[in-house]
Amino acid sequence: MKTLITAAVLLVSAGAAQADKLDDIISSGTLRCAVVLDFPPMGFRDESNNPQGFDVDYCNDLAAALGVTAEIVETPFPERIPALMSGRVDVGVASTSDTLERAKTVGFSIPYFAFEMAVTANDKSGITSYDTMKGKVVGAVAGTYEAIALEEQVKAWGEGEFRPYQTQADVFLALSQGQLDGTVSTSTVAQANVKSGNYPGIAVMGKAPFDTDYVALFTNREEYGLINYLDLFVNQQVRTGRYDELYEKWVGGEVPSLLVPNSYR
Repeated sequence: MKTLITAAVLLVSAGAAQADKLDDIISSGTLRCAVVLDFPPMGFRDESNNPQGFDVDYCNDLAAALGVTAEIVETPFPERIPALMSGRVDVGVASTSDTLERAKTVGFSIPYFAFEMAVTANDKSGITSYDTMKGKVVGAVAGTYEAIALEEQVKAWGEGEFRPYQTQADVFLALSQGQLDGTVSTSTVAQANVKSGNYPGIAVMGKAPFDTDYVALFTNREEYGLINYLDLFVNQQVRTGRYDELYEKWVGGEVPSLLVPNSYR
């Protein structure tokens, strides 16, 4: 009996001594955010090679709320979740769609941004709308919401070709060089890349009929304390007007609602 009691006491003590990730971040003085930096205006590098964009500011705001210093960890789209699982980052602020499949691996906050989808095409492709992408060579960044939807559409059409790429820069370079006829990306990225002048010979050809892509912050799925904090932080960004302020700064125009129609949140 004495042995059982001692073992129980040790288990309780070990559990009490184990801090959660929220405590770890505050104690370390640093918040490491996975951010995609080839995804303007959400994340990119300026002429001085400094990280800039909506997601960069959002990470900085989160760090300030925690009372710590933000560390931006450049993370390509396919590496966002692996970077978290390997311990390289604490939180993803990386325009990540909150899919049920991903939620098997990581824990998501409530949505902090909402994207509409747009078609961008090479001027010589003959693409003038989403439907005219049928039979063409199209591509997108592997693993993203739009890539999954576009690949499924190509299979449904029964003609054409889908090509996956590692980064948005790769997609738009291939588009500009004529290796791709068209792509589907968020409207924010499409407009930013066309306006940049870095990819001549491309144009936005209207909206793609995909659902609004709600994206969320993410961390380890068992870190309920941190996930609850992230939920409240997103809520505070909206209610204080900071979400509107960042949207106007980096995107402009009508601010999309973060409320999913006919749902509980």
